[in-house]
Amino acid sequence: MLKRFIAFICIGMNLCLVNGCYFSRLIPRELKKNKAALCAPTSSYKDLISLPKPKGKIVAAVYNFRDQTGQYKMYQDNVSTFSSVVTQGATSMLIKALDESGWFIPVEREGLPDLINERKLIHSFSKDNLSSSSIPSLLCANILFEGGIIAYETNYFTGGIGARYLGIGASGQVRQDQVTIYLRAVSVIDGRILKSVSVTKSIFSKSLDLNVYKYVSFKKLLEAETGYSTNEPPQMCVLAAIEKAVTSLIIEGILDNLWSLENPLDSQCPLIQEYQKEKRDLA
Repeated sequence: MLKRFIAFICIGMNLCLVNGCYFSRLIPRELKKNKAALCAPTSSYKDLISLPKPKGKIVAAVYNFRDQTGQYKMYQDNVSTFSSVVTQGATSMLIKALDESGWFIPVEREGLPDLINERKLIHSFSKDNLSSSSIPSLLCANILFEGGIIAYETNYFTGGIGARYLGIGASGQVRQDQVTIYLRAVSVIDGRILKSVSVTKSIFSKSLDLNVYKYVSFKKLLEAETGYSTNEPPQMCVLAAIEKAVTSLIIEGILDNLWSLENPLDSQCPLIQEYQKEKRDLA
């Protein structure tokens, strides 16, 4: 009996060591180094930077791309907190996406009061007493981008599976949330809405648990467990949805001749054809 008990202890220790090594490999390299790193590109970034070149860049302004969901994070027992469920930095994300698309020249509007104050200070405290005409005027936008994050659905899909045999078991769970954004381009000259698009992005979370719970002898219990979980960062999913919306809006404008391409033949590029196919499949 003692030999069996020792053997079970050895097996349990080996199991813990193997699972520990496996769990250590699951930890991202960035966490092990504990250093700041550049953000990884999203699934929509490649399409955004692969758009055909425009005939000329368009000056665009974004005042506020708001969180319109009104939802807060939920903790245990469905208790809400004052922390918003989605990022409040969507305006910065949209400006970044517009700039990296290569189609627009974003101008500062979110911090416009601060910008105006600084220009006043330059004029007031200049040693040379510059006149107002010596300070270049601000760029005026041709297009205004409006919209926001309009929905965030938690537990859009949940599921799991598990099994146990002779005290050895494993289980897994998966959860899907969903975020939806709306983006529209407005003409500054006449206020006409040129194009509008809406994009949905799923946010996945999954977990896996392995455990051993077994009596190796009378009043001798062997217990071991391990597991891990992964959660897709919601802010990265919001960024991916924004980049997809910008890409879609540019392609819609190309198809409706709202803006021109540097090379008209690029209207038949694979990216645009793929977008048209995706749109037909949803119809």
